[in-house]
Amino acid sequence: MPYMACTVAEPDTPLPPLRVLIAAPRGFCAGVDRAIQIVELALERFGAPVYVRHEIVHNRFVVERLRGLGAVFVDELDEVPDDRPVVFSAHGVPKSVPAAAQDRGLSYVDATCPLVSKVHRQAQRLIDEGRHILFIGHAGHPEVIGTFGQVPTDSISLVETVEDVARLSPPEIDNLAFLTQTTLSVDDTAAIVTALKARFPSIRAPRSEDICYATSNRQAAVKAIAAECDRILVIGAPNSSNSLRLAEVAERMGVGARLIERAADIDWQWLGQPRTLGLTAGASAPEVLVREVIDALRTRFDVSEEVADHTPERMTFKLPRELVA
Repeated sequence: MPYMACTVAEPDTPLPPLRVLIAAPRGFCAGVDRAIQIVELALERFGAPVYVRHEIVHNRFVVERLRGLGAVFVDELDEVPDDRPVVFSAHGVPKSVPAAAQDRGLSYVDATCPLVSKVHRQAQRLIDEGRHILFIGHAGHPEVIGTFGQVPTDSISLVETVEDVARLSPPEIDNLAFLTQTTLSVDDTAAIVTALKARFPSIRAPRSEDICYATSNRQAAVKAIAAECDRILVIGAPNSSNSLRLAEVAERMGVGARLIERAADIDWQWLGQPRTLGLTAGASAPEVLVREVIDALRTRFDVSEEVADHTPERMTFKLPRELVA
């Protein structure tokens, strides 16, 4: 019998090891969770379609899922039929929007985050006291537009940077107060507040912190893991203020960071072969997208997962009475 050469298959090249350090807390906050539930409950109560003015939260995956359930997202109220309900987004709306809905007899549900509503109430109280408000925030953000729409236009001024403070020329400099957008950089805001207090020593501060607990907690969580990471991925939308701030925090800690919406957005060349990759998600990003990213990483790395130590968040907000009664 002739000799038959035996070939041995080469073993598969082992995947490089990768420790994925998952920040905590991350992802959905209580306000986002409440807003999504409001749309879902409105669909159950009224049937499809339910109209939503603007994105309910800044996340395309969430918006598309709700669209699949029967939500219709519009830019303005004139796109809403007279016989259908409308939901206002979590970012808040100017007073003129519910007033216009009432004028048309539209049924509406306000999904504004209660922490944003708190800022609105503070703004009204300050105006009632005759104060001029210096509002720290980002021009054009829906939350800023909503807050400015609570008070007369000449009673509030926007402050975006420390440099803006020197350029301010408000009326009655001894009768000022400041408020802030809820999704800002904690560090940037602290610097602006310090500058405001230095220039206007009598300026009134909010009764409590305006930057929401979720924004502060997620930024602190990135700071806590940054020293151990070679790269950090932040899952969130490019128009999500709190998600953008997470990437900025990582970069300021000296770690390369990228904001991605989905696993398909990972720039593998940029990522390279880190030993430890930090992973977090903005307050509008669902946990399913975190799992999607980890699954994608497993196709290229031998992944070991580790969730950072943290104190669990237990904040919850009540749903609107008209949807749960």
